[in-house]
Amino acid sequence: MSIQNKLNRLTKHMVNPVSIPPVQSKQSLENSSGKRINHADYWEKFGASAYFFEDDYCIIRKVKYPLDTKWGSYRFSDVLDAVSQWQNIDAKHPLQAKDLDATDLLFFDTETTGLSGGAGNTIFMLGMSQIKGNHVLVHQFFLPGPGSEVALYHYFLNHVKELRNLVTYNGKSFDWPQVRTRHTLIRDYVPSLPEFGHFDLLHGARRLWKDTLPAVKLSVVEKEMLGVNRIHDTPGYLAPMLYFQYCNEGDPSLLEGVFQHNEWDVLSLITLYTHMSGIVTGNCYRTERETYETARWFEALNQKEQAISLYQEVLQTGDSLVSQSKKSLAALYKKCNGLEVSVRYWLELLDENDIDEEPAIELSKYYEHIKKDYEKALHFAGLAYSRWKGKKRLTKRKEEQEKQALTKRIERLEQRIIQYS
Repeated sequence: MSIQNKLNRLTKHMVNPVSIPPVQSKQSLENSSGKRINHADYWEKFGASAYFFEDDYCIIRKVKYPLDTKWGSYRFSDVLDAVSQWQNIDAKHPLQAKDLDATDLLFFDTETTGLSGGAGNTIFMLGMSQIKGNHVLVHQFFLPGPGSEVALYHYFLNHVKELRNLVTYNGKSFDWPQVRTRHTLIRDYVPSLPEFGHFDLLHGARRLWKDTLPAVKLSVVEKEMLGVNRIHDTPGYLAPMLYFQYCNEGDPSLLEGVFQHNEWDVLSLITLYTHMSGIVTGNCYRTERETYETARWFEALNQKEQAISLYQEVLQTGDSLVSQSKKSLAALYKKCNGLEVSVRYWLELLDENDIDEEPAIELSKYYEHIKKDYEKALHFAGLAYSRWKGKKRLTKRKEEQEKQALTKRIERLEQRIIQYS
């Protein structure tokens, strides 16, 4: 079956995953001299309009959703509460929306002619969603031909010049760098790029679910974590082929599935940010794994107080990640001069796991350097070596390094006992 036939089948079966139909706006498709654009009747039926700049134009499509529309497990209005909860969090975090309003967040995604970077890759669609009063506005900017980039970016950059914060999925590594690259080529004719904050939800998805989900693609995350099931979605990898086919054949109906795919992407970003914020701030249900990974996230950000609180939550409510949390707590209290607490956790770990040598090593260090009790330090060093011998190592080199470190510790302690006896 040809690509065109496959697309015809897809567009006939496109189904919106929400029950409330969006409202589309209609604007002019004629320039100042009264000349209508190519395929004006189709674009008008599709709810799109044209933006004219000098002798060229781009296609603009706007779709509105009521704020109480349910999208998967959430309503779009839930993002208001998510942003509000951040106002009570003092810790620094990559998703921190302190001093921001939900209307300041612009949920953004692009469709491009390829997945590689560089000047040879063209963005043919810029999509975004934003809270506007009592509705969500989806705004899509489409490139009707390769020579229309000035009109496209002139409209887009004027529209987002007051942008405060972008929310994307892999946008820091791909989408916005692509915008910067295209802007460089036409910067003499269009406004400057705005300065803004940026939440990239892909990084959060990797931290929270890389060990839970088979992949952290947006389509997988939104289905498994948000309850969003796309029906007859046009896969993203088909978008470049469809655009090239449109450029060759001039049939805009080929792109309906691409518009819908992009629309769904920027809507799912709203609920994904809502969900992630709830997990991090503790204002929604989170699994033991999510609590643990959130603790690790705060620890990586050097936010020790928040990390300790979350690890302790795992101890109170968890099961499979209790030992890992105790190890992390011991290490954090050690950094915070809470060695006595660290010792308590190391002793518990020593009793709970008879093959892990790490707690014994830490206790040996503690009694040698802090308590100057070399006999106890030697006892724990010997216990660590005994446990270590029962393990298999992945590489011979690492095995030799660990052996040397343990034997050197034991020899040093034996000499000190003799010295002070």
